[in-house]
Amino acid sequence: MTARILVVDDIPANVKLLEVKLSAEYFEVLTASDGHQAIEMARNEAPDLILSDVMMPGMDGFELCEKLKADPATSHIPLVMVTALSDVSDRVRGLEAGADDFLTKPVNDIALFARVRSLARLKLMTDELRVRQAASGNGEMLSENDVEVDGRIRDARVLLADASDTLAAKVADYLGEDGHRTDHVRTASEALNATQGTAYDLLIVSLHLGQEDGLRLCSQFRSQEDTRHVPVLLLLDEEDLPRLPKGLEIGVTDYVIKPIDRNELRARTRTQIRRRRYHDKLSDMLRSSVALAYTDTLTGVYNRRYMNAHLDRKIIEIAETVKPVSLLMFDLDHFKSVNDTYGHTSGDEVLRELAERVADGVRDIDLVCRYGGEEFVIVMPDADIDVAVNVAERVRGLVAGEAFEVSGSNAPLDVTISIGVATTRDPTETPEMLISRADEALYAAKAGGRNCVRSAELERRAQRSPSATAAGAD
Repeated sequence: MTARILVVDDIPANVKLLEVKLSAEYFEVLTASDGHQAIEMARNEAPDLILSDVMMPGMDGFELCEKLKADPATSHIPLVMVTALSDVSDRVRGLEAGADDFLTKPVNDIALFARVRSLARLKLMTDELRVRQAASGNGEMLSENDVEVDGRIRDARVLLADASDTLAAKVADYLGEDGHRTDHVRTASEALNATQGTAYDLLIVSLHLGQEDGLRLCSQFRSQEDTRHVPVLLLLDEEDLPRLPKGLEIGVTDYVIKPIDRNELRARTRTQIRRRRYHDKLSDMLRSSVALAYTDTLTGVYNRRYMNAHLDRKIIEIAETVKPVSLLMFDLDHFKSVNDTYGHTSGDEVLRELAERVADGVRDIDLVCRYGGEEFVIVMPDADIDVAVNVAERVRGLVAGEAFEVSGSNAPLDVTISIGVATTRDPTETPEMLISRADEALYAAKAGGRNCVRSAELERRAQRSPSATAAGAD
């Protein structure tokens, strides 16, 4: 995949070297010579990743990282520090400032490209969630800073896959300082079994898992639905670094080199869990927004917008399935008198109870929606006119068969509905045409005395065969 990379360094030769290397891998490269210029470009150019030197005059890489992560407009952009500093304390300081990784010069090209692709891929996923959340919500984008970070990165559930009990005890002790719970497994099969029934916030895998290959386990985590989006932290020895690019390629999100430094492990764990919480928050907000966009808030059934799209798809599918689609349109008889006599609160209670009864009377594949006011629609795929009318009669009976309890009345209310049914086998028919025919049948049911089912198709069949019984009549 390609990406837009911002390279920040005050030494032109360093900038040029990285620019040539990244361009050769088909990345688009932007450059900045100091921290202030980098902040401006990060805000205006929306890079997918920032590679920054640490030792720069005026504003060093640590300060640059802190400022970018504090700004909601740039906090989601991954940042990698590229520097000659190699002490663990420097790495920890960079991670605590918000950096996603800390590469020491001279940088291995394979490792650099793998890390860039990995973080750019993560950024792409985050951007998609942010855009969808903003589009389906109130137009505002949630940033990592909007999440209660300190409260949300404690009490995480961590799974450690490592053959050593000694190392496991050490990791559990380190992470326990931040309130995290660590479950220890020794084999790949134990790890896969553990994730079947437990939701983990972080998976830590040793490259050498006894006699097993830790990368294969990482690959299996990425192929399973339950763990596909859970961050994976790889533990490896210095001499195993040549295998790291492959790990990043298959979905490892971060790594720690043994011997494990307490503060580095805690810092990298916090980063991964914070990002996990951020993604979860975005996903939750998106699901809630989608639910609100397509669900009627009063009754809990689908709304007209969703029904229109669903019905359109089902009619188009007739060309492939050659199966009919039926539509039931119904509304409450004399509903205005309920509101006028007992109040709108009682009317709302009736509508909610009506939706529940109707949902109990249809098939699992049928779609119930509130069309507007007291009017509802049921979309029935793979249902001919006889099936549709039978379901309509069952729904009518569920409503009329038992009085409705409402808070505004001392006695239960008798409620009935009138239903119009229409069916199509024509994939070129529009949803509007099918709805119109069902609406006409509904008016016929009203004119026929209410609390009944009417269908133009059945009436035409009865006219052609006088001896046949009109299954949809009273």
